[in-house]
Amino acid sequence: MKHPLESLLTAGGILLMALLSCLLLPAPSLGLVLAQKMMATFHLVDLNQLYTILFCLWFLVLGAIEFFILRFVWRRWFSLAS
Repeated sequence: MKHPLESLLTAGGILLMALLSCLLLPAPSLGLVLAQKMMATFHLVDLNQLYTILFCLWFLVLGAIEFFILRFVWRRWFSLAS
């Protein structure tokens, strides 16, 4: 049976995940030495390419963590099945 507020909470959950991701997205910051070492290791052209890849991976990791947390909360406290 579908919960009556499921579509509203799904949209709210997506917005919450986007908000949390945007707030936490700038978290990874590499030092110049480590960034240059990673650029040499992965054969990247410049720092922009490195940080683009780094932020994409960071966003995916945060999104996956937030998805599992919200799914746990939804199933734990809002599920109709007892």
